[in-house]
Amino acid sequence: MTRVSSLMAAALLGFVPLPAQGPIQDPLLRWMDSIAQKQLQAREDAIAQIRTVEAAERRKQAVRGKILEALGGLPEYSGPLRAHTTGRIQAEGYVIEKVIYESLPGYYVTADVYRPSRPGRYPAVLLQAGHTQEGKAEPQLLAANLALKGFVALAFDPAGQGEREQTYDPLLKAPAAGWSVPEHIHAGAQDSLIGEGVARYFIWDAKRSIDYLVSRPDVDPAHLGAAGCSGGGALTTFIGALDSRLKAVIPACFPNSYRLLFAGSDPHSEMTVPRQIALGLDTADFVELSAPTPWLIQATEQDYFTPPGARMVYEEARRWYRLYGAEDKIAFFVGPGPHGTPLVSREAVYRWLIRWLKDGQGDFHEQPVKLYTNHDLLVTRTGRVEDEPGSRKLYQLILDSLHAKRKPGTLEGLAAELRRLQISPGGSAPAAAVREQSEAGGWRRQHIRFESEPGIEIDARLYIPSSPGRKPAVLLVAGKRSGFLAEQCARAGRMVLEMEPRQSLTPDLRRPYVGDWEANTRADQIGVCLAAARARDILRGVDLLCARGDVDAASVRAAAQGVKGVWLLLAAAADSRIRKVWLDQTPPSLLDALKDPLNNNFSDAVIPGFGLHWDLPDLVKLMGSRKVLWTDPANWMGHVAWQGTGFQYRWVLGDLTDRSDAQDLAYAKELMN
Repeated sequence: MTRVSSLMAAALLGFVPLPAQGPIQDPLLRWMDSIAQKQLQAREDAIAQIRTVEAAERRKQAVRGKILEALGGLPEYSGPLRAHTTGRIQAEGYVIEKVIYESLPGYYVTADVYRPSRPGRYPAVLLQAGHTQEGKAEPQLLAANLALKGFVALAFDPAGQGEREQTYDPLLKAPAAGWSVPEHIHAGAQDSLIGEGVARYFIWDAKRSIDYLVSRPDVDPAHLGAAGCSGGGALTTFIGALDSRLKAVIPACFPNSYRLLFAGSDPHSEMTVPRQIALGLDTADFVELSAPTPWLIQATEQDYFTPPGARMVYEEARRWYRLYGAEDKIAFFVGPGPHGTPLVSREAVYRWLIRWLKDGQGDFHEQPVKLYTNHDLLVTRTGRVEDEPGSRKLYQLILDSLHAKRKPGTLEGLAAELRRLQISPGGSAPAAAVREQSEAGGWRRQHIRFESEPGIEIDARLYIPSSPGRKPAVLLVAGKRSGFLAEQCARAGRMVLEMEPRQSLTPDLRRPYVGDWEANTRADQIGVCLAAARARDILRGVDLLCARGDVDAASVRAAAQGVKGVWLLLAAAADSRIRKVWLDQTPPSLLDALKDPLNNNFSDAVIPGFGLHWDLPDLVKLMGSRKVLWTDPANWMGHVAWQGTGFQYRWVLGDLTDRSDAQDLAYAKELMN
């Protein structure tokens, strides 16, 4: 073991600090990481106290309960799989069967089953695909070789991949979301709103796939294994922890301690459990949950799921396995190259499965096989399960779960929920540092920064009219028109604070529509709701305004646009100092986002579990007699849509025309009055 590896292993036992990492440049990530590391240290302190099998078993019971509760439980369904075979490919030495079955009623799973050509009863392996768009076609090299070595191997399409795309657009002839990862992110945000983790559906698909395997006459149900890489490595980790039927588990290019992973390539949606770090969990808990089941943890040298982070999981779990006298049942393998499963890693998979599922009888060397195209391996007639009669999509399952669990809450309960989210008025004024200052006709502009809470600095601009006396104030959440409106309000004699609530400096710009999903996912892992935190930032801005001697604290107005209007509405519902609100192009309902598989920036608006009891109209009701000016309400794709009465609509839309300026000025005047 190298010195660095020894340090990491020792760190897990609480003896030495972790190896130094480079400074985190993003202030928001740095603030979240400081919280995560404290939570992870507390977990490690607890793990260090586990010294007996009895103590380990007690923790396993608690951990399993935490995981299932955080996921919202697994679906309660034991109905028929309705499996049937739609075609076969006779390959050299093995057969590929094309099968389809129901994970839940109408929720179809497409899979390819690779089995030896000769009859018999064989051990079986569940192969879970990484984030290739083709899904089940990806692990076919492993699957074919396993069949040649005397295994039945099942490779299935995860939701959003292969024949199970969730946003297929017939005009684009492709997923409107782009590809599988954005589809997972959209579903993850939807499920978070109702207090669930979307991983529950991926885990359930894996469980039902095992159900299908054990139903086959050519499978020995006492000898089952699972393997997968990347996203498939995450699902293998989860199902390996939660399904005791598995007797050998091999996750690759995923297992990593959040000590290193949190500020690195943090996984998304179906690769994480809600609030897992805040609940005192790290990836090693999943391995330990199934101890002493044999696990081979794999990594590659150049992977962004780094070998040091994977080794930390292995070293902690190895100590745990040692308690069971089963240290030989856990191993660690690092292959060469980038993210993936090179030849030596694949052969390590064969060796591990042969050892634990075939009594060591077999040759682990890989054989050359024919690789089939995705089209060759299609199960359905059109290549899309949505064309099957009665087919349902993931967003519809989430909507069903909402309807089954939703219990409308009271306004008193909503007020208590805002307090629980720490959205509350009456803080002391934050100190503001002036970065630069300029003069304009009749007012002065200051570029300022103030601390919303320790570690969080807010960038803002203060517009100060030159007129004497106390002035009404307007808080503008920064947006594409806020600078123009700030100047107009300052000319009208209002004190104006234009501010940007906390934000990530490294948003994911590669994927359309997903918003700042990565920051929101990280925040959820540590038990922080960023929408609520941004509402708190707004209230700190109100504190700053109301503490000024030249501001009339009884006359504060506020405005925001788009999804930022949700943050403002949360703040206004909690703080009566905000006397009037203008929301522009803000969707009028969070629950509306559950009616379609594709949404724009919805991650930025989600309050976990909020949709089980309340929606945005409830926040308006909580404001009482204070007025909300709601203009051009948008749908969750950002397009203005008719929402009925109670809203105002521009007669023409545009950002740069005189007509648009005139309409914005009219609304600004209505806000100020």
